[in-house]
Amino acid sequence: MRNLLLLLLLVITATACEGDYTIVSQTPGETVYVEVEVPTDPEYIYGDVWVDSFEQPYSVNGVDIVWLIDKSCSMVDDASSIVSGIEEMMNSLPPAGWRLGITSTSYTDSISAADFPLVPGDDIQDAWDAYAAIGNGHREAGFDSIYAYIEENEYNQTWLRNDAALLIVFVSDEEEQSQEYFTSDQSGLNDFINWASAVRQSVYVASIVNVHETENECGYTVNSIDVGRRYLDATNAFNGVVVDICEEDWAPGVAEASTQIEPYEEWPLTHTPIEETLAVFEDGVPMVDTDWVYNAITNSVEFLVVPSEGALVEIGYVIDYDGGDDDDSAADDDDSAE
Repeated sequence: MRNLLLLLLLVITATACEGDYTIVSQTPGETVYVEVEVPTDPEYIYGDVWVDSFEQPYSVNGVDIVWLIDKSCSMVDDASSIVSGIEEMMNSLPPAGWRLGITSTSYTDSISAADFPLVPGDDIQDAWDAYAAIGNGHREAGFDSIYAYIEENEYNQTWLRNDAALLIVFVSDEEEQSQEYFTSDQSGLNDFINWASAVRQSVYVASIVNVHETENECGYTVNSIDVGRRYLDATNAFNGVVVDICEEDWAPGVAEASTQIEPYEEWPLTHTPIEETLAVFEDGVPMVDTDWVYNAITNSVEFLVVPSEGALVEIGYVIDYDGGDDDDSAADDDDSAE
């Protein structure tokens, strides 16, 4: 899920004429406090408050894409889905300006890879050829592999562009297991996020992985060690797109990942809001009502004035449980105000 979910803790003082809320970011390793003004009508003040947020992408000069594919034995049956997913991404991308490289999740393969990427005009046969050409290294270490692909492979410097956006796509049915450039603990995860954040001005991440032991599309309980938690954490750190590897059709998720590089002109809300309580902020400054509109049909905020690139956009509201939102689901999320 792309949303950076925020928990609003309600603090009400007897003399305040406005509600004072503290937003606690759930970004791994960081807590950020931000003040947000919301209506204080007694009818709403004790309701559960939610904030959806996103960072508006920067303008980019094309996009370099790298698919890191687990080629271990357990992934043999996924070959058709993988190539179809690559084809879907090629079809969803702009007609020019992109390059798509493919490698395995084994860093030894990524160091030695010497194949020119897929480019506009290539087709599914080219995708099959590119998939067949990547190594069959046994390591399932996507973080190590993308680092080696970008930092250690001299050939890739002939086509990777420092001024282009970077989209990283991990595909694996097991947990991330890096040990060469990044450790397998929380510190290693943080190091990867920090490195990826700095390697380009605009970085996007998507993961096609096992998402949960039981809450999945597999039809069976996935072994806990096969859930891609580190991939999920890294993807969520970039507000990226997650696809359940057991989904029969990866196309919708892959298409969504392909469009991450476009400026957001609309943002879907996590919950149904009480419309009168909606408040939209750009870098902490309230956006005027004429700059955005709420679409009740799609339950989203549409921007009549598109937020500036790099801006942090926050959409706060009181959840409307009478309008179709499930009270229990919000409690389960543990992200509502108390």
